[in-house]
Amino acid sequence: MPSPLIGVTLYRVTNASGRSTMSVNEKYVSALSQAGAAPVMIPLGLPKNALVDILARLDGILFTGGGDIDPGCYGSQPHPMVDDVDPDRDRVEILLLQAIKATRKPFLGICRGIQLVNVALGGTLYEDIADQRPNSIRHPYYPDVPRDHLAHTVELEADSHLFQVIGQPTAPVNSLHHQGLHRMADGLRATAHAPDGLVEGIELLDYPFGVAVQWHPEELQVHASMRALFRAFVEAAVH
Repeated sequence: MPSPLIGVTLYRVTNASGRSTMSVNEKYVSALSQAGAAPVMIPLGLPKNALVDILARLDGILFTGGGDIDPGCYGSQPHPMVDDVDPDRDRVEILLLQAIKATRKPFLGICRGIQLVNVALGGTLYEDIADQRPNSIRHPYYPDVPRDHLAHTVELEADSHLFQVIGQPTAPVNSLHHQGLHRMADGLRATAHAPDGLVEGIELLDYPFGVAVQWHPEELQVHASMRALFRAFVEAAVH
């Protein structure tokens, strides 16, 4: 059986020569490949019809981490801590999330990806958790902390898809974000929470596999539970 084609979203960065390039952390590609997928990069800058044509050939999409989503996308105001906004990436990913939802193909969101899913479906974000959510624990463990540092645990909802995949009520995770989910979009269910109650896992209700997490499981592939998340995603893309 051919390996399922999983689209991977990219981000823009200026290289050492001053040219704009499109990139992705190699850990995403490695985790997908080891789970049995054939990863395919989805370029930015494409018109809607080209993105829809690409989606038609894919078996699923991984929405990766990266810079902040423009607060205007969820009806909010600019905040001094909002950083690395790329309006075209917002456009592309919101279009892809809404389009893949209509196809019922599987998707997985990671870090920015969980925020993107919520925003694309009508939810909102905390532009900066430390400023807007008093008494929260520390969430941004970067840039001077290893990306595989286990910052805290998450508690999983016992009857959720995420719990079935990870197979345990709590899991230690890394934490590389300063934003988080505020108002949940209709149709989403919270499936994992940080010790301070912040939503760190969601799933799309009545959907074959629509899962997103706030941590970075691609950086934690030494842990069987995090490998299981990618395997479950790839297996869903086969069917």
